[in-house]
Amino acid sequence: MDQNSLQSRTFLAILIGVTIAFFVVLRPFYGAIFWAATLAVLFWPVHQRILAKMPTKRSVASLVTLSICVLVVIIPLLVIVTTLIKELLQFYARMSHEENTLQTYYSQILGVIPDNVWYLLDRVGLGTFAEIQPKLLGAANAVLKFFSTQALSFGQNTLQFGLAFVLMLYLMFFFFRDGATLTAMLRHTIPLDRRYSGQLASKFSAVVKATVKGNIAVAAVQGALGGLMFWAMGIQGPVLWGVVMAVLSLLPAVGASLVWGPVAIYFLTTGAILKGTLMIVVGVGVIGLVDNILRPILVGKETKMPDYLVLLSTLGGISLFGLTGFIAGPVIAALFMSVWAIFVAKKDEGSLGR
Repeated sequence: MDQNSLQSRTFLAILIGVTIAFFVVLRPFYGAIFWAATLAVLFWPVHQRILAKMPTKRSVASLVTLSICVLVVIIPLLVIVTTLIKELLQFYARMSHEENTLQTYYSQILGVIPDNVWYLLDRVGLGTFAEIQPKLLGAANAVLKFFSTQALSFGQNTLQFGLAFVLMLYLMFFFFRDGATLTAMLRHTIPLDRRYSGQLASKFSAVVKATVKGNIAVAAVQGALGGLMFWAMGIQGPVLWGVVMAVLSLLPAVGASLVWGPVAIYFLTTGAILKGTLMIVVGVGVIGLVDNILRPILVGKETKMPDYLVLLSTLGGISLFGLTGFIAGPVIAALFMSVWAIFVAKKDEGSLGR
């Protein structure tokens, strides 16, 4: 091994080691960095329009764009999260003091089911459904306790959240101001042909926008409509249930109906026929159609992912990254598909590795 080769390998080893150490140092702030980058990508077209009107004042243009982002996205989200935590803690407190609340709801539904329905359930092997009642109630209480614990933990870590929030705003300002320079530098640094690095950068931007607009926006609309429906019908915790419906809307086919469906059945079986019927009509005719109408408009065919992949990547992202995984999971999955699509295309062209 000659001296130049040894020096090159040594420098490469140092470069890799320092890079890994750098990312380890940044690890506590990955959430703030990720959200800053995501919001910067989403609002980049807005920033470009503002910058075109004041090309010599990049800092002022960045501050204006940041202010718009705070007013349009961040403040409404903070209000929703605060209300959600409050309703979740109140709901858990109510269920804890009224230990038999879930038992009462369950018994009311079972009590009004006609005998011929039980006969039919017996014929198909489901007549013992009532026997699993303790397990169902235990699972419901466990889920409720988990989310309440998470909400309480979030409330107790307000200082940490505040620091991350300020850091996110700080990074967003510089991403807007120096975004073009940083992107060009990153593309130049990555050891890939400029054609590939350009395609990957375009894919990343398109995937982030499509994921947020297609999945998050549709989920938000469905959750908002469901929450408004619950509020109009006097159901406690409309924000809480709206958020639950928004998350469940990522499930193919069923989605938000896992929340409003049982409530509609409860209304029907307890004599509130009008409320139950109205909930079914709104749930199927309005909330259920949102996905079919909005998603094709908001998401291009090129970046659209299968529903099962959206679900798996979202759940996996949340389990690894917490709330950030709600977006990070689908983005990583979509980038995975995009990178492999580019690889296959270049391989078919015979240009890979030139």
